[in-house]
Order: sequence, then structure tokens, then C-alpha cells
Amino acid sequence: MAIPISYNLRSLVQRWSSTIVAIIGIAGTVGVFVAVLALATGFRATLVASGSPQNAMIRRAGSTSELESAVNVSDVKILEDMPGVAHDKDGPLVSPEVVVVAAFPMKSTGTDGNAQVRGVSPRVLKVRDNVKIKSGRFFQPGLNELVIGRNVAESYSGFEMGKSVKFGGGTWTVVGVFDSGGSAYDSEIWCDGNNLNSVYKRPEGIYQSVTIHMDSLAAYTKFKDAATTDPRLNVSVEREIDYYEKESRVMTTLITVLGTIVAVVMAVGAVLGALNTMYSAVSERGREVATMRALGFTSASVVISFVFESLCIAAAGGALGCLAALPINGLTVGTMNFQTFSHLAFAFQVTGKLMLFGMLFALFMGLVGGVPPAIRAASGQIATTLREL
Repeated sequence: MAIPISYNLRSLVQRWSSTIVAIIGIAGTVGVFVAVLALATGFRATLVASGSPQNAMIRRAGSTSELESAVNVSDVKILEDMPGVAHDKDGPLVSPEVVVVAAFPMKSTGTDGNAQVRGVSPRVLKVRDNVKIKSGRFFQPGLNELVIGRNVAESYSGFEMGKSVKFGGGTWTVVGVFDSGGSAYDSEIWCDGNNLNSVYKRPEGIYQSVTIHMDSLAAYTKFKDAATTDPRLNVSVEREIDYYEKESRVMTTLITVLGTIVAVVMAVGAVLGALNTMYSAVSERGREVATMRALGFTSASVVISFVFESLCIAAAGGALGCLAALPINGLTVGTMNFQTFSHLAFAFQVTGKLMLFGMLFALFMGLVGGVPPAIRAASGQIATTLREL
């Protein structure tokens, strides 16, 4: 015989003060847990959005990132003639690129923060078709002009349209702002790659990477086989989206691990609160439990009833915690990308999947906090309990 659910709901209402305390404890833990996962998810999504599955990234063989790679102009000429490379009326859709890190004053702190400056080909907007000029215009090849990601103007001082910016021994003019749809490029500064090499006094015709737009998704394998087996080349070929996904792993793992540790510590407190609430309920309702068992309700029914009560508290706390995390969805924050040593702006992403994880975490806490008191309630001797009370 099952104990009616209405009995548990009336019990929770009657003990409303201790119930609310337990709910708030679980809600706080779930809110932190979901917020941390949203932070890691937003960071990963920002980097992964930078890559296109139809773009190939070419670096020097053995290099793990753009900063430690070098590809010379003769290699670029060979790559342009490889099978699978997309073309338009002006030629192959290829962008040899130079990457440097420069320090600029941050608006939030007034201290210098690193920004990634990417020297690109004039054809980059056709290679990366997710990047659109939002205001102003694109830079003119051969001139010291900058186009900046939409987050740069918000993060750094001195990047207003038309302003002059000094770095690398040169003076540059901001002529445009671009939007890459929330990718890492929104935190970058773009300019003519040859000019950037010249200003930093680097050898002419040396690039960190080459990004190539394929004429189809299927063409990537054919291109990679040709490039990696050509004896004239010593390069690695990778889908652009895969490169950025790997770049996100270190920071995403760090955020997730540290955040989970904090959430677990908080969860211990929340579980202790649930245990206290349920043990108090058992002590207060000893006569009720003994009477129900005398009336024919089984020990299993008592255990299920008390666990259900604990899960109700956990579910309410989980729902409250998830709702508390919703306002941070889309909130833009910034951190250091340890792969590029530059500042990266990204937004929290509170997804349905993360909220589901939060609810499951809450129910787990409710289960841990509800089972021991439930077993205690069901294990008492009926006659002894009734005599004592």
C-alpha cells in the first residue's frame, strides 16, 4: 500500500521554515553549478564559432598553435594550386596570416591587456564569410589601417573610429568595425599582413598560418592528402573548426574543474541541510510513521514516501537555482586565453542541457539527503515507538 502524496505535501507546508532553508541551500549550489558550466560553455562556443568546417588551416608541421608556426610565401603559392581550393573571378580564396600580441589599455582597469592582432589578406572576408563589416570600411591593402572586432572597442581605450593607434613601432588608423557573430575574432584587431610584418621588422613573405576556403566540405580530404604528401611542403593541415575546438580545451577544462570543486563543497552543505530537515521530520513524526505501519503500510512505502519528500525539496531548489542562473545568459565577460596569451571576450551560455544537468544535480543531493532519514523512519519498532510516544 502506497502512502498518499498529499501527506508529504502537507508535511512540507507545515514545516515551511526548515523546508525553505533546505530549498535555498540547494538552489545556491545549483545556481553556482549552472553558472560555472555556462561560463565554460560560452568560452568554448566562442572559440569553436571562429572556425568553419569548410576552411582548412595550414601551419608548419609540428607546431601546436599559430604563434609558433611559420609558413613562407613560396609554400602559399604551392597551396593555392592544390585540388579542392575554392576560387572566384579574382583567384583562389586563400588568406596567409600573421599573428602578434600587443598591449593596449583596458577600459575596465586602466591597465594594459593583451590583444591579438591578426595580419590578414585583403581576401579574408571571402575566406571567412561569417565576418561582416558592421561600420566604417575594410582596410586598404598597403596602408596602416585597422578593422577591429566589435568587442575591441568596448574593451580597450583609444579604438574609436578614425582614431590613431600606436603599436609595434607604427601608427595605425581605425577605419572599420566588424562582427563575426560572437566568435573569437570579435576580440581581434585585423590589418594588412604584409604591413604588420614590416612594422614588426619580420622577414618579408613569412606568415604564421594560411587559411584556405574549400570549394566543398568533401574537398578537404583531397586537399589535405595533396598538401601533406607534397615533398615541397612541410606543413600540417587541419580543419579550422577543429583547431579552435582544441584551443578551447585547456581553459574550458580549467573552468569546469575549479567550478565543480566549488559546487561540490557547496553541495556538501546543502546535503547536510537536507539531512537535518529530513531527520527533524522523522523525529517529529515518529507516532505518525508508527501508526501508518500499524495500519498496514510497509517499510518500503515509508522509505519511498520520505525520499519523495526529500526529492520535492531538491526539485524546488534545483528549479530556483536554474531560474537564478538565467539572468547571466548572454552576459559578456573577458578572460585571458592561455593558448594565445591575449584577452578574449565571450558570453555566458545557459542552455537547456545545462539546466537539465542542474536539476539532476539537485535531485542527486535530495536523494543523498533523503535516503538515510527514510531508512531510519522505516526501521523503528512499531510497538516500542507507540509506547514511547
